[in-house]
Amino acid sequence: MRDGRFRRRVLVVEDEYFIVKELARLLEACGAEIVGPASSVERAIELVRQAEHLDGAVLDMNLHGEMVFPVADALVARGVPFVFVTGYESSVIPPRYEHVVRCQKPLELRNVETALFAHLD
Repeated sequence: MRDGRFRRRVLVVEDEYFIVKELARLLEACGAEIVGPASSVERAIELVRQAEHLDGAVLDMNLHGEMVFPVADALVARGVPFVFVTGYESSVIPPRYEHVVRCQKPLELRNVETALFAHLD
């Protein structure tokens, strides 16, 4: 809790240190509690399974050469909204995730904030 208000719990899945720091700073300034960060698919899935509650997630699509779609599947199974952050074209995203907002790298952090919190308000 912060200022008596509900704090959103947001999973951050990203393998680039400086992006993690910037995302964490931005999300915390918006009143979010960061879960993670996770820099691998395995760790991200572990965090999804362990978390009692998640309000949303930010997923880098490529984590050290491994695509993040198993994490997206785990989030969908729990009903947790998320956004992708990536340098990939939309054609790389499986059809089941065509509806998910894709924030293009290099990131405009406010675009990530807007895309994620639009699902949470």
